[in-house]
Parts: sequence; C-alpha cells; structure tokens
Amino acid sequence: MKDSTSASLRSLPSVSAILNSDSAVALLQRFGRVASTEAIRATIDDARNEIRSGAPPPSIEDVALRALALLNERDMSGLRSLFNLTGTILHTNLGRASLAEEAIEAAVAAMRGPVALEFDLSTGKRGERDDHVRQLLCELTGAEDATIVNNNAAAVLLCLNTLAQGREAIVSRGELIEIGGAFRMPDIMARAGANMVEVGTTNRTHPKDYRAALSERTGVILKVHTSNYRIQGFTAEVGAAELATIASEASVPLLNDLGSGTLVDLSKYGLQKEPTVREAVAAGAGLVTFSGDKLLGGPQAGFVVGKTSLIAAINRNPMKRALRVDKVRLAAIEATLKLYRDPDRLAERLPTLRLLARTKTDIEAQAGRLRPVVAQAVGKAYTVDLCNCESQIGSGALPLDTIASAGLVIRSASGSGALDRLAAALRELRRPVIGRIADDGLTLDLRCLSEEDEFVSTLSELNPAELNPDAST
Repeated sequence: MKDSTSASLRSLPSVSAILNSDSAVALLQRFGRVASTEAIRATIDDARNEIRSGAPPPSIEDVALRALALLNERDMSGLRSLFNLTGTILHTNLGRASLAEEAIEAAVAAMRGPVALEFDLSTGKRGERDDHVRQLLCELTGAEDATIVNNNAAAVLLCLNTLAQGREAIVSRGELIEIGGAFRMPDIMARAGANMVEVGTTNRTHPKDYRAALSERTGVILKVHTSNYRIQGFTAEVGAAELATIASEASVPLLNDLGSGTLVDLSKYGLQKEPTVREAVAAGAGLVTFSGDKLLGGPQAGFVVGKTSLIAAINRNPMKRALRVDKVRLAAIEATLKLYRDPDRLAERLPTLRLLARTKTDIEAQAGRLRPVVAQAVGKAYTVDLCNCESQIGSGALPLDTIASAGLVIRSASGSGALDRLAAALRELRRPVIGRIADDGLTLDLRCLSEEDEFVSTLSELNPAELNPDAST
C-alpha cells in the first residue's frame, strides 16, 4: 500500500508539464502565467493529500481544469448582480436604486476617457465640478443655488459644520433620528462641532419651544424628516413654513433635512404624498438636503439646495473637498436629473418609479407564468403557490406605506431546514436569487423582477436532487 501511494505521488504531473500542455491554454489566456502557476501548485498540493487518502492521481487535464475552477472562484466579484425578490424596492443592503439606461451610458462614457470635469470649455480655464448639475438642481427645485456631496449623511454633516461649528443647533426631540449603519443625529451634530439644543418632547413640539431656545449662540435650526418611523397619536410638530418664519425672525438659517427626498409628487403613483424638495424650498428653508439613490432613483449622492450665500459658505468649507463626488457618479447624476425634465415619461425611464408604479395585476400575471417553472426547478419536496404580497419602498422612505404586490411562496413538509437549504442554493446561483423567509415559507415578491427570461434561465441551474437529499426518487 505504501509503495502504491509513493508511486502515485511520483506520477503527479509537474507544474511545468501542465503549463506547457494544451489543457492549460484557456487558463493562461484568462489569468496569465503567474496566477496560473500558483493555482496549479495549490491544486497539486491538494492532489497529494487526496492520494495519501487513497484517491488516484489526477491527469494533466484534471489539474488544469481544477486550477481553472479555483481561479474562476477567486475571480468572482462580491458585487454580483442578483434578483431582488425581497419585496423591498430600495433595499439598502442590495444597493438601493437601479440606474436608468441614460445614467449608465453617461457613466460608461465618463469612464472611457478624459472629461471636462473641472475645466471650462468656453474660457479654457479651471471650472467647478458642481456646475454640471447646479443649474439642473435649481431648475427642478426652485432653489437659488445648489451643491453636491457623496451622500445625504455627508450633506447634513457639512451643513451643520458650516453653520453651527462651536454654536448651537436647535432640534425637536421627536426628530432625533437613528437610521441604519449607526447614523444617529446627535452623533452627527457632535462630529460637526455643533452644540445640540433639544426642544419639545418626543411626541409634541410647539413653536414656543423653538422660540424659547433661540439665543445669540444659535447657529441653525434643524428640521429632520422622520423618514424611517412615524410618531402617531397625541402628537404635534412645527411645519417647515412656520419654522422658517421663526428662523427668519431670529436671523438664523433653517436647515431642512428631507432624508430620502423626492422631486415629484408620489401620490401620482398611488403612494402617500411626501413633501417634495421644491415644496421644502418654497416653504422658506435656507438649506434643504436630500439623497440621490433613494426616491430620486439615481446614484448615491447628497444634494444641498438653498440660498446662494449659504451654499457659498458650504463650498468654502475645507470638508467639501473630502466629500465631493467623482466624474463617473457626477455623469450618472446629471443624466438622472435630466430625466425629470420630462415628467410624462419619467416612470417609463426611471427604474425606481417604474417599479413603484407597477400594477398588482401585471405582477399577478407574471407569478402565474412563473409558478410551474419555479415548481419544476425546486423539485417535488417543495410546494409553490401564488400569494399576495405587500412591497415596501425601503431605505427609510415612507416607512408605513406598502404597495399591493404578488409573488410565489415556497414551502416544504420537511420544515425550516429545507427552506434554509433552498435559500442558500438560490444565493449560490450564478446570479443569486434573494427572497425572504417568513411564516414557514420562502416568499419571492415579484415586484422588482423585470428580467423574467434571465430569471428562468438562472433557475435551470438548480439541482432538485441536491435540494432534497432525503426525498425519494
């Protein structure tokens, strides 16, 4: 036995023999000699351990194929495209808004070569990168001026640091939000160097509370949109217009953080009306901040619009440079904003609004078409039924609003272990499928499924026998 193992080990092909073989051509063409050599050595090391355990020695072709598989696995990006069937349209963990084709094309064009990012073509002198979107933002919001940073948290931080560093920032206790990723308004205010002054109570804040807190130390009044929760019942808050009047009387700016922010009236799409950015500007806020990758449907960005003098002060802040956006994102933002100039076709061209506006009838029809396909893919140990769903917007937008949707619910008599196994198999597909497990079923909400043929093709990779190892054949 020992002699047989030694003979098998000696028969292992050398690294050079494999690299010079026809079997290694694809390996070398794709990954180059250095990475291929390392993968072949690792594969041979694994083969030695297998031989010592009684396995036969692999051929040159076997080693090359295993090395190729190893490098393919290492080369696979963690940022893989997937099917979001969770029922959350703007899912923070899944990248929030999908971009419009116009935005994608603009970003690709910016990546391909030099662009006039900070170069004024009319004068031949240095320009400002914000100029590419400043006029668009002013046009769409009615603001005097605008600037842009890399996300809305950065926008709020920059505004507070500019207006209230070493001074006081007045905010209602009912608006001291915390959102995902440990973003807590009190912490942001502290990092900005502002001294927080809380007014009112959790559920009720009145105009007199703000007025009583004003002093010569006041740098800003802050209004925060409670985008990811609602306080209901015995409540009172001071509206943006009245708060702007109070701020104006005291000659201090009002900073209105809209969070998600929207440029259109969402009630047109059957959702609860949210204050638009234009309305917030018209109400008298000195500055309004909002996100780019949520309800607006663009790439991650933080917008600040408002009075010219305040925007100028923000742009002089040294932190602005640290928070600026690059040419690729700026190109996508510009293209996204341009879509809003044509509101009649916005829902057709902007994926976020298209998904929000999709009818339940359309989704039910899709669920009916896909039910037998999914049933065949998962095998007889699972049942697949049509179901009603309630989609949510996500990313802190309209937290109490849901949209009637439809989908498929997959169940197994084997219990939660079988569902966990299926969910894991769906995540391991070439293009992962992400649903949600609840109430003893794996639900696939189809509201966000726009590539039906690709979904069907992806499901064909599932092996029912591997999903149901205990099922009888």
